[in-house]
Amino acid sequence: MNSKTSAISGLAFATLLFIGLIMGANHVAARIAFDHGLNVATAVVVRSLVTAVVVSLIVYFQGVPIRLTGKHKKVLPAIGLLVTIQSLSIYSSVALLPVSLALLAFNTYPLWTAFWSRVIYGQRPERQVLLAMPIMLIGLALALDVFGAASGLGAKAQWGMIGVGVAFALTAAATFGLALTLTQNEASDLDGRVRTATTMWMVGLLAIVGTQLMGDFQWPTATAGWWGLALLTIFYGTGFTVMFIVLPRLGVVGNSSIMSIEPIFALVLGWFILDQKIALIQIVGACIVVGLVIKLGLRKQVTSKTTR
Repeated sequence: MNSKTSAISGLAFATLLFIGLIMGANHVAARIAFDHGLNVATAVVVRSLVTAVVVSLIVYFQGVPIRLTGKHKKVLPAIGLLVTIQSLSIYSSVALLPVSLALLAFNTYPLWTAFWSRVIYGQRPERQVLLAMPIMLIGLALALDVFGAASGLGAKAQWGMIGVGVAFALTAAATFGLALTLTQNEASDLDGRVRTATTMWMVGLLAIVGTQLMGDFQWPTATAGWWGLALLTIFYGTGFTVMFIVLPRLGVVGNSSIMSIEPIFALVLGWFILDQKIALIQIVGACIVVGLVIKLGLRKQVTSKTTR
């Protein structure tokens, strides 16, 4: 075991920032599509199936061996269902809230991961996680303006505006945290490319069921909506492709905490493209949440790195 980690290269760091940027842009594009007629389930179907095809091609052309154990076959459907709920929930939140705030509420997933690890596997949260919890919640409260001070609306009116969107974002965080917990404990030995392809196929197919339960596919009603759908699919698929092809070659394995900067990119993009402006105190709260997520992510990278 090696408890040290070397600094990543400038190119690797820039690549991580690029992924954070395009994943933030994915959600901004989604909001444009939702504002022009696209419904959430249809967006998840298109995005997931296109990504599934892309990652499956990566698996095929890179000759990645597919070895699914009995344990994998039991846990992967559960992970697929959880990621489906997460995908539908986060897009539902993005459709209702300023994009950056939806992503900030979702970025509480490390706390949910610690919670589920404790409940299911009896793993005690580390001291740093426990210390981060109240500070992150304070930052989130500031970012969401839960008392309506920045908006001047008061707590009741503010929650009347943001309550449903926040509930969707926290549902996404809780289900994603559970999916991560199951992945780390039950499927971490499965190649990430295979795991992602399998999950995306499941999400796409389950989302198709969701569209039928909601009536049918609902496509954009204006040109801007079609552009939004195309861009959210391109950005999401590109993010995953870069993640699995480029990052390993640059010496970066898995998802880096640097990509937690995504809400900040979404804040800037939402400001310029969607005219979604938030108060200074909300920006301070956003920085607190993002900073803590990055700190917790870097802590995990440093303490869990192994050498062969």
